[in-house]
Amino acid sequence: MTAHLFLFQGAGGFGFLIPMILVFGVFYLLLIRPQQRKQKQLQETVSQLKAGDKVITTGGIVGVITAVRDTSFLIRSAEKTILEIARTAVAGVDSEEKK
Repeated sequence: MTAHLFLFQGAGGFGFLIPMILVFGVFYLLLIRPQQRKQKQLQETVSQLKAGDKVITTGGIVGVITAVRDTSFLIRSAEKTILEIARTAVAGVDSEEKK
């Protein structure tokens, strides 16, 4: 126990720095990195979307893409409702098959 205290006391003002670095490392590995992977995968999915794909927006709207534009999509959310949404508004692809 005294060796442990001596280790942190001997480091002077930097004794608290080691645990803070370890905490940041754990947060990076458990929270930040998986989120970056998920975001990259979503960007790849959005770049490959085409007319006829069923998507879900960040607002919860489910629709079928009718046209692809440079920065947006036109989606049909109901029988006669066409919405223009930004590419960044796509939260995911609805892969649920009709039975």
